[in-house]
Amino acid sequence: MTSRIPFYFLITLLVIAGTALSLYRHDIYGVPWTPGEERALWELEARVEFDAIGKPVKVSMAAPESQQGFTQIDESTSSPGYGVALIDTDQGRRAEWSIRQASGKQVLYYKTQMLVDPLASFSTDKPRGKPEAPSLDNPQETAAKAMLAQARTLSADNLTLTREILKQLNDRNNQNASLLLNAFPRENVVVFLLSMEGINSRIVGGLQLEDGRRRQSISPMVEVWGGEKWHLFDPQTGQEGKPNDVLVWNQQGHSLLDVIGGRNSNISFSIISQDITPQQATREKIQAEDLLNFSIHSLPIEEQAMFKTIMLVPIGALIVVFLRVIVGLKTSGTFMPVLIAVAFVQTQLITGVLGFLLIVGTGLIIRSYLSRLNLLLVARISAVIVTVILIISIFTVVAFKIGLVEGLTITFFPMIILSWTIERMSILWEEEGAKEVFIQGGGSLLTAIIVYLVMTNDLVRHLTFNFIGLQLIIMAMILMLGNYTGYRLSELRRFKPLAED
Repeated sequence: MTSRIPFYFLITLLVIAGTALSLYRHDIYGVPWTPGEERALWELEARVEFDAIGKPVKVSMAAPESQQGFTQIDESTSSPGYGVALIDTDQGRRAEWSIRQASGKQVLYYKTQMLVDPLASFSTDKPRGKPEAPSLDNPQETAAKAMLAQARTLSADNLTLTREILKQLNDRNNQNASLLLNAFPRENVVVFLLSMEGINSRIVGGLQLEDGRRRQSISPMVEVWGGEKWHLFDPQTGQEGKPNDVLVWNQQGHSLLDVIGGRNSNISFSIISQDITPQQATREKIQAEDLLNFSIHSLPIEEQAMFKTIMLVPIGALIVVFLRVIVGLKTSGTFMPVLIAVAFVQTQLITGVLGFLLIVGTGLIIRSYLSRLNLLLVARISAVIVTVILIISIFTVVAFKIGLVEGLTITFFPMIILSWTIERMSILWEEEGAKEVFIQGGGSLLTAIIVYLVMTNDLVRHLTFNFIGLQLIIMAMILMLGNYTGYRLSELRRFKPLAED
């Protein structure tokens, strides 16, 4: 007797692989398990203005990157007459414009799209060497040392020290803090004090995200190296951590905007938000990261639309196997109902059922005449195919003439499958009688309707398109059903008299 261990090992392997792939899609790319959820996509535009003085102009602006909570999807510039480059430098990612000569008012634009993404992938740049001690005069240095001495006793590490420094700076009665704040901005004071302790910190720009905002400016914030990553602090409020509605613009802590050959430079930001579907978000994220190019989402839109229907076919196959093996429902052909259900998806159910009955019914009448001609099988099948095409053409033209636009979708029916269905039913009629034809034809139509209802379910369409691993689980279920040798549900009626006794 053949061992079933390899078979069950294969089933287990398929289920594990399918589940792992699905979990990977959910955890790494954030694809939700249910449809209807939306992801926010922020479009941010930086407007750079300055007065050119008739000399060569070079403008360098800090550009954002993917970061905690956000994945950068796209970026572009608008600068007629200027050469432009988006480059990675020692000062972080920057947008640079250049022109040989310019004069008068100049306006440059930079646009980026940021997808709200809790699973955003980004790199952490580590600090290089020890920070340089600030240059302070005697009163300022004395005040700074006094503040550090107090903060040091109340802290245990870099982050708690920063919190204590911010508490002192926000204390209006602290004279040492007032002395330093009168000479320097608050964020600079924090960096000065931390550098005196040998702690790496930097000033970055935080942009408050609010839909519909125009002419918004950057707010200076402080990032402190905690040993493994940078921690963001708001120097005004003392709040620690990166808020969900704040985007860090100049992440490397260098200058936000440098202009050579111009004066009176200014930068402002406009922000809008839109909600996109998980499919769009996943597609955009994969394209942005240039990863998993074998994913359906990396294909052109036209091919994605085609695969959205193709990925439903295994679900239909599973239903057909269940109805035939477990329920015992008779159908004309094994997977003909699946293809008819796919046609129903295109034609809609009522139009599809009527079209199916008209085509098959008319085809059976014509096929009965062809049987009297004693044609060879190949010629007879070819004649049936031509007949089906003519029937579909005539019905489509008639539907158009009488104003039934829905009738035009009848062309989506698989002509070859319908031809073989008509041939099989005709032979069955001759061998088994009309009753068996109606049983198998009705079973096929019922199965196609059930498959159609499942295929058009939003949850099923979402799962099959977004989680390819589900196909492996479906295959495992089909193999398990194929191993079933027990009674079918339709056969249990034979035992009804025994139950009554």
